[in-house]
Amino acid sequence: MKRSQALRTVVTRSGLALVLLVAALLASAAPVPHASGAHLNVYYFDVDQGDATLLLGPDFTILIDAGRHDRSEVVDLLRRAGVQAIDLFVLTHPHSDHIGQCDKVMDAFPVREVWMSGDIHTSRTFERCIDAILASDAYYYEPRAGEAFTIGSAHIEVVHPARVTGDFNNGSVALRIRYGDIVFLFTGDAEADAEREMMARSHDLQATILHLGHHGSRTSSTLAFLRAVNPEVAIYSAGPDNSYGHPHQEVVERVLSLGIALYGTDTHGTVTVWTDGRAYRLETERAPAGRPFEEAMFEGCAPGQINVNTAPESELVKIVNVGSVLAQRIIEGRPYYSLDDLRRVSGIGAARLEQIRGQGLACAGPMTQ
Repeated sequence: MKRSQALRTVVTRSGLALVLLVAALLASAAPVPHASGAHLNVYYFDVDQGDATLLLGPDFTILIDAGRHDRSEVVDLLRRAGVQAIDLFVLTHPHSDHIGQCDKVMDAFPVREVWMSGDIHTSRTFERCIDAILASDAYYYEPRAGEAFTIGSAHIEVVHPARVTGDFNNGSVALRIRYGDIVFLFTGDAEADAEREMMARSHDLQATILHLGHHGSRTSSTLAFLRAVNPEVAIYSAGPDNSYGHPHQEVVERVLSLGIALYGTDTHGTVTVWTDGRAYRLETERAPAGRPFEEAMFEGCAPGQINVNTAPESELVKIVNVGSVLAQRIIEGRPYYSLDDLRRVSGIGAARLEQIRGQGLACAGPMTQ
């Protein structure tokens, strides 16, 4: 109880300081990222079944989450990336796989400001984190949906939460961070309820790169939300062979069905995005074992075959017993991970599917080819 009262005192004291800080930041003209050759590196660190993401820009350093409580790699990863101080340390929610090394980070680096959701946990990990914040010179703040901030050349929009609810996952701090024309969206462990709230509040959720909520769990990344964000790339953080089964198969299929490139720390290691504010490139620490997601999910195609996931009607009608009506149904029913999935299409039964297979022209390949 003492800790929670102390925390509220910190919030009250820091309110005016935060306003002054933001005013000072807004008063200085933010540089155009690509004008001077400046760039941003975003590191989606491989921290096993946890989360830690670093945004290292020319005039800002932002850390979102701090890995697991039973590991100790985050400080070393930050040092290797060249971090000397942290402008903004965001702890999306108080679960130990997100705030796990908060105290170590606070002890290792000067931190200018800490954001948290406002939810209070009873865990020792949370207590250690709060103790470290209270012992530091950092400002403390609980951001709310609709607020906007500028830190150097990073423009931050808070899209969640609107209030403290006591639901740790659905109360996660969610941020849309823009650097030039490239936009990143982070939602912590926000689940379907929180995603619906974000959409209902009519936030601009569009992003170039989406950090999938809740480690790629089926509780998050609804089809409607993915369509609202409309990312080119989705990245999730999960541990290899984790006990939760993250990422869940239906989420992987949903992401790929929309033509979104998918990367995960369990297979790719640390994923790094470099951008000058106009273009971006993505690098991975290691190649995934076996075929990439986009290939491994689908049956595959040989040269000269017609991919039922990408072919237009004019190509689909070349498949035996497929006319215009059936071709349209095939298009509407995508994706198909194997030709057997065509059985879902009205008008394609076992006999017709056997004829399609026998012709050897149709195939089920990746949606992005």
